[in-house]
Amino acid sequence: MKIASSIGLLINEDYLLPCLNKQLLGVECTGCGIQRAAVFLFHGEFLEAFKMYPAIYPLILLTAFLLLDNFMKIKYANKISIFLIITSVATILINYILKFF
Repeated sequence: MKIASSIGLLINEDYLLPCLNKQLLGVECTGCGIQRAAVFLFHGEFLEAFKMYPAIYPLILLTAFLLLDNFMKIKYANKISIFLIITSVATILINYILKFF
């Protein structure tokens, strides 16, 4: 029951945190949009989640891989995690730069 109510809170857009960087400086931060993208994912709107924050999918892959690596030893795990980290950071930075145009 507690899990269902927690997921209900995650889906509810009324509980999203505001971006302080955007409020104080007027410029979006590198994480702007990740909460709304997660809400879109919970609603099953995968394309809208990607449009909102393109780095959501590399970050999900990275998180899933790191969790899986904790439970099972994966060959070349270090190289795979470095690749996923670089992909995630590059996607975040490219998205952030493209927001200015």
